[in-house]
Amino acid sequence: MPIEVDGKFIATTASAFLEDPDEWSKTVAETMAAAEGLELTAQHWDVIDYLRKEYFENNGHQPNNRTLLKEMGGLWGHKVNNKELFDLFPGNPSKQAGRLSGLPESMRKGGY
Repeated sequence: MPIEVDGKFIATTASAFLEDPDEWSKTVAETMAAAEGLELTAQHWDVIDYLRKEYFENNGHQPNNRTLLKEMGGLWGHKVNNKELFDLFPGNPSKQAGRLSGLPESMRKGGY
């Protein structure tokens, strides 16, 4: 089902991931987040920016939740726990944040 952003329709998969990652923008992420009941904060953007950097600069790498905990802990200066990430992205941090980051759907199994 496509999403509408600034009068333009952007194609998504059945699971709401962008069909073309090149169509991603911050406005697209904000539109997708609003549809999921999220208002993106600085911490949301830290996760999104990290995921995009890893994907585009590290051969399509999509970090799992455990890696997100470690990396965000280093960035935010405290030990981050699962609850903190799930408070930000209640639909599963690595998957929901990946979707809002405009990345393809990860096919790995398990939460870690």
